[in-house]
Amino acid sequence: MHAIILARETDFDGWRKAARALALNDVKPSDVTWAVRGNAPEPAEPLLPEPPRGTFNVSAKFVELAKAAILHRNGERFALLYRLLWRLRGDHDLLTRARDPDPARLIAMANAVHRDRQRMQTSIRFREIGREQKSHYLAWFAPAHHIVETTAPFFASRFADMPWSILTPDACAHWDGHAVSMTSGIITPEAPTDVRLEEIWRRHYAGVFNPARLKAMPK
Repeated sequence: MHAIILARETDFDGWRKAARALALNDVKPSDVTWAVRGNAPEPAEPLLPEPPRGTFNVSAKFVELAKAAILHRNGERFALLYRLLWRLRGDHDLLTRARDPDPARLIAMANAVHRDRQRMQTSIRFREIGREQKSHYLAWFAPAHHIVETTAPFFASRFADMPWSILTPDACAHWDGHAVSMTSGIITPEAPTDVRLEEIWRRHYAGVFNPARLKAMPK
């Protein structure tokens, strides 16, 4: 049995590297377990086989779907993706088989992630904290899936001339006028009120940003 521990919930590069090595060593999907670091005991020794010489190709469509589906919150997504990769080596038309449950599930997961990203882009409303040179803009969002990091650049482009933070239970995204940074999520049993959101900001994040160095960026 091969126990693969990925660095984080959205570790597509780590999954791809492990999946390639496993497939090239003909490791069956049933002989692999997948977990995220911190959510499972670390193995005493690395259980990822060294890839032999050789290669194989999968379609750009699978890669696109996999990059989206890996953001899904379903804990079985890593195993599903590897099972599909394993099957695609011998069945290049697998993704077109509408009645097959594996590709159908992959497409459904990718679509759910895309809908959640769209919901984030359209529903967030920023609230100004402070005034003039010390102003900062806050928003709260509860994502259904692990989409915060990949969606944050949208807000950096759209609201490039104002410093903002999007606080979520999974991770918090911050824009200082130069770059997006990520911090840990906010543990709260329910969506915070505006007053509570401001308290959280002032307690945990206000010192991270220096308004004097903020610079308006072109949209």
